[in-house]
Amino acid sequence: MARPQFEILACEDTKLGLLTLRRRDLLSRPGTSVTEITLNHHFLMSSYVTLSERSLARHALALHQGRNLNVLVGGLGLGYTAHEVLVAGGERVARVEVIEFLPEVISWVGRDLIPLSGALQADPRLELVEGDVYDRLTHPPERKYDIILIDVDSSPDERLGDANAGFYTEAGLMRASAHLAESGIFAVWSYAEHSPFATALRRVFADVSVEPVTVVNDLVGEEQTDWLFFARA
Repeated sequence: MARPQFEILACEDTKLGLLTLRRRDLLSRPGTSVTEITLNHHFLMSSYVTLSERSLARHALALHQGRNLNVLVGGLGLGYTAHEVLVAGGERVARVEVIEFLPEVISWVGRDLIPLSGALQADPRLELVEGDVYDRLTHPPERKYDIILIDVDSSPDERLGDANAGFYTEAGLMRASAHLAESGIFAVWSYAEHSPFATALRRVFADVSVEPVTVVNDLVGEEQTDWLFFARA
């Protein structure tokens, strides 16, 4: 029997609302299927366009010249950020800890529901932890990280929860910076450029850059630009 063109892989009530994982075949791209996440029926992410998430990991790794790297990733999603750290970092990366707020998302990996499930499960360097990365970075560090990547909220202004707002302030970034090892790299993904956040970063970190990543999304026939914020401890 042929696989259906549209399939709901998971639909679950979560702490944030109704979370849906779906897979669909692209009629305009025969032989191509995409996996997508929606929250309360609002689109969150897709496996079709992942360049900016992967660029977040690759650029942060390029900025750090060290080895035996200990990396923290805030947000699992479809796993592209964490997977890129493992692949692009190669032998330089010793450990990747991913903190994901929703246990349902973590379960998708073990249930082989997302495209990268097999690759993520096969890498012993990866640890998936249920928790709130913003809460973790608010408290004194139990360990230091060489690289911290945050890919959770849509932007500093469009957050999954109001409690996250303090993270994007100068005070929040000061607390987060305490979790970085010497010469550590701190990076944040956003779908929108945000000058106030860049200003707050520059008040905390001496070396800050903002990198736009533009791709042509041929499914909708238009360009989309995401924004990556990088800072060095």
